[in-house]
Amino acid sequence: MPTPPLALDAMGGDRMPDAAVDGALAAVRDDRDAVRVLLVGDEAALAAALDARPDAADALAAGTLAVRHAPDVIAMEEAATDVRRRTGASVRVAADAVKAGDASALVSMGHSGATLAAALLAFGRVRGLDRPAITATLPAAARPVTLLDVGANADAKPRMLQQFAVLGSVHARLVHGVERPTVGLLSIGEEPGKGNELVRAAYPLLADTPGVTFHGNVEGRDLLEGTTDVVVTDGFTGNVALKLAEGEARVLFRWIREALRSGPRATLGGLLAKPALKRIGARLDPSTYGAQPLLGVKAPTFIGHGSADARAVANALRFAARAVRDDLVGRTSAALADAAAADPPDGADAADA
Repeated sequence: MPTPPLALDAMGGDRMPDAAVDGALAAVRDDRDAVRVLLVGDEAALAAALDARPDAADALAAGTLAVRHAPDVIAMEEAATDVRRRTGASVRVAADAVKAGDASALVSMGHSGATLAAALLAFGRVRGLDRPAITATLPAAARPVTLLDVGANADAKPRMLQQFAVLGSVHARLVHGVERPTVGLLSIGEEPGKGNELVRAAYPLLADTPGVTFHGNVEGRDLLEGTTDVVVTDGFTGNVALKLAEGEARVLFRWIREALRSGPRATLGGLLAKPALKRIGARLDPSTYGAQPLLGVKAPTFIGHGSADARAVANALRFAARAVRDDLVGRTSAALADAAAADPPDGADAADA
């Protein structure tokens, strides 16, 4: 029996539904055996977008592409909690399709808070976890760095950071192929006593967590240096760090383009350097992964940028299909169960209070 399709919120995001349709067509065209997509959104808008694309009819006829109507969409400026009462919202309908077994994973480029709320409502948390976390993959000197949380939990408790360390370690092993990933705790200094109250309380918990190779504190400059394979922090700090890194990359490339247009010699140098610059740009481009997993919910869930284009959508769908195939959720749940079964370190309850 074939794996159910991926449920794509085809209305959430700045460039929808066009980016959703183009991205889905690209993903199923590349590998029809591995990727099938259920487009969830306004039926009339999706029909118009599909009619405008010559290859859409073949994908629909082959069953690699399908449509499910959702009359509503939660806009970026609206409250995430609206998911509970707005049962016709595209992200809610997509999550319900996964819950019913009609789809294998939820993918959304829309409201991240609404996607988190829909996933929790439909799937619930894996056992032993207080709160799920959104991961981000950062390009680093040697290999990618997994940063979490980057937005699901603006406020966190020490025990949550301990759980994020387990989540991040599993993700680094399964997604990036790191056999024994090291974990750093984001702080303002490397010494164990540095940091705010949250960081100081979390430090001994991470040091004693089974299955986690704890490096110690790391600073902001360590994120792109790749000092550790995984970096854990609260969602507020992680989101600021992620957007700072992405923004800095865009500014640097704009400066480089301006410099290479400053004169004939610079332009010639730019032509010679263009292949190398394109490779660097691909490493820094958030659309390379398309979307990042929401770790800790009971069904595969992926959250992307609201500004995602068709390339980002296609990559998100490919990534989600691979995660389903590799049972990312099941293996993450098993790792969390192993950690929960171990005796908690001394002082865990006091630190968590």
